[in-house]
Amino acid sequence: MLDRRDFVKTCSAMGLTGTLLPGVLWAQAELQQAKEITKEMIDSAAAIADVPISDEYKQMMLTNLNRQVKGYEEIYKLKIPNSVAPALLFDPLLPGMTFDTVRKASRISNPRNLAVPENLEDLAFASLRDLAELLRTRKVSSLALTKMYLQRLKRYDPMLKFVITLTEDRALAQAKNADAEIAAGRYRGPLHGIPWGAKDLLATKGYRTTWGAGGFENQTLEEDAAVVKRLDDAGAVLVAKLTMGALALGDVWFGGVTRNPWNPNQGSSGSSAGPASATAAGCVTFSIGSETLGSIASPASRCGCTGLRPTFGLVPRTGAMTLSWSMDKLGPICRTVEDCALVLDAIYGPDGRDRTVHPAAFNWDADFDWRKLRIGCLTSDFEHPKLPQEPTKQEPAKTPEQQRKREEDKKRRESLRARIEYDRKYNDAALMKLRQMGVNLVALELPKFPYDALRIMLNAESAAAFDDLTRTGRDKLLTSQTDHDWPNSFRVSRFIPAVEYIQAARARTFVMQAMAKLFDEVDVIVAPTMGSDQLVITNLTGHPAVILPNGLRGPDAPKPPSDDPTDFQNAGGPGTTTSITFLGKLYGEAELLAFARAYQEATGFHLNHPKLGQ
Repeated sequence: MLDRRDFVKTCSAMGLTGTLLPGVLWAQAELQQAKEITKEMIDSAAAIADVPISDEYKQMMLTNLNRQVKGYEEIYKLKIPNSVAPALLFDPLLPGMTFDTVRKASRISNPRNLAVPENLEDLAFASLRDLAELLRTRKVSSLALTKMYLQRLKRYDPMLKFVITLTEDRALAQAKNADAEIAAGRYRGPLHGIPWGAKDLLATKGYRTTWGAGGFENQTLEEDAAVVKRLDDAGAVLVAKLTMGALALGDVWFGGVTRNPWNPNQGSSGSSAGPASATAAGCVTFSIGSETLGSIASPASRCGCTGLRPTFGLVPRTGAMTLSWSMDKLGPICRTVEDCALVLDAIYGPDGRDRTVHPAAFNWDADFDWRKLRIGCLTSDFEHPKLPQEPTKQEPAKTPEQQRKREEDKKRRESLRARIEYDRKYNDAALMKLRQMGVNLVALELPKFPYDALRIMLNAESAAAFDDLTRTGRDKLLTSQTDHDWPNSFRVSRFIPAVEYIQAARARTFVMQAMAKLFDEVDVIVAPTMGSDQLVITNLTGHPAVILPNGLRGPDAPKPPSDDPTDFQNAGGPGTTTSITFLGKLYGEAELLAFARAYQEATGFHLNHPKLGQ
């Protein structure tokens, strides 16, 4: 067996480490089970890598390369699990940046005087804050709430497909314990006795953690994720492990497609598909999702929830599946902004294991005077949203299948353009409402960089995280196998040169510096959820975001291009939800959420909920 480490070392001696060449050569030699590397292999690899190599160097390389007898198999034999991070850390903070480290007691909103309905299901869509008060005053029991939500999960799962595993025994035991503690005067806080659901990338002892993926259906990780432990400590009641798109992509998982409660013919988007769907459907009080590049924002927008993507390095990811070490974030999906604040307060802060987490303080104050905040607005993105463009150059279609594909792609672009254009009136109404609230919106523009090119960092890291799937061929077990699904992406990512990954990381520093300048001018930025580069930018820079419901589309809304629930563009249409996004400073969640709550209270869109059949 060839030794890949020595192989690359030899390439390095020839000045070729920073190219695609060593990886391509190695793949050729390995695939062909070659006893030795030939000049023809070097020629093929050099053509892919676009690195000219003269014959004299080829012979010199062959002499050295063929001395090697061991391979990267030695590293493969280590069987590195997904939970092991590389010895590299991403830090969103630039030199000179600071954050508050002094923790203070949360100041939550004053309780409302709520009557307990005769039918407990009438509380299914109640906010965490309201349910917390009913539990604290013992007007409702945690056991009763837990049973109610379990019944709803069982009733609506056949339609919405948002459950992977009910944690019923665990939940009932936790609920009984919560009631006993509250009765004894040992109230732990606003999450005590509250039923919640976990995206199935969070390890939970005694239950399977499937990552939503074929081939992992029976995987068990005998530990509790840090977030699960912290919610246990807060007294919250875990009722279900909820669906996620396979390995955190989309809403297609090994059991089907998770649906949008507002239109069950659509997927719920992803990858936090189950958390958003179950929360929107009134089947859990809140849920925990994750985001690498839109996996909280997109399903929260699609399902009409309030989603918080915290600052990178605020919530520990220990015990959560890794997709990208430098971009993964965990956060709550709730009904209200304050609910997100209450959950964040329970889960944030260092755990001693996730080395990216800073000792930043999150001090929630429901009475914070948001009027003193400086509010920016991505004016040009609202006025001239980014729309899908026609390809600049295309060769004539050579087959009927190519022609059909082109017509289908054109239909999709037109549908997305129509949806973005239609939603402009909701964005305009949001800006008008903010001005009516007395907000002076400072016009800003996002810095210009090749953001799509920087996605190779996510692609490379995800391919490394699931390297074994690609090498063993087990990637064929994943449900979706289109050109934009992980199996194809992982294969393509093996051709990303190491130097280009580093260059993308260096360009990422430029983006971080440019965004820091924007946030020198303002405290919060108002942005469209769609039709802007903000989603890619802020996931690269680690800035927090809150996604809020912003109204329901009317009967005149353009219809989606297809009725296929697996089609990501099957979105929008009459009676579905729109959203708005607020962006905050690094570790500035307290101010961001205070402002977002003010807008939410002024509009009331979060009070809408889907009318599900019984």
